[in-house]
Amino acid sequence: MIIKVEGDILLTKAQVIAHGIAAMDPMNRGLAKSLHESFPAMHKDFHHWCHQDHPKSGEAWMWGGVGGTRIVNLITQDGGYGHGSKPGHATLKNVGGSLKALAKIVKKESFTSIALPRLATGVGGLDWVDVEPLIEKHLGELEIPVYVYEVFHAGQEAKES
Repeated sequence: MIIKVEGDILLTKAQVIAHGIAAMDPMNRGLAKSLHESFPAMHKDFHHWCHQDHPKSGEAWMWGGVGGTRIVNLITQDGGYGHGSKPGHATLKNVGGSLKALAKIVKKESFTSIALPRLATGVGGLDWVDVEPLIEKHLGELEIPVYVYEVFHAGQEAKES
């Protein structure tokens, strides 16, 4: 079930945080930057995975940290490979594919809740009116709370109940 909230996603009580990035993303902008700063091992492990597996846009990768932290990196943006290559904008196809991959991870891991931002609408460059229906389509049938942080308020815990 989709629950729209306002607040700081880094303060979520959800079991998993999902966010959009590109393969080999430097994670130096937006939510990815905050996650990189909070969990530097996640950033290092993500780059290692990218070097090993060369993931394509539309895939997802889960990281597990100390204390049960779980972050799912959704590859919503193109680019990221090649010397000096910068991540490109997200596409609706990539968002849909990565959300489908997220739903599979949620079921396989038996997660109890997820938090995600207005996916691919900041750095990714997409419009929320186009992305929101994809979240409903791919995550709306999950029998767990899916907290969508529609408005960011730094340092403010959302009402997730």
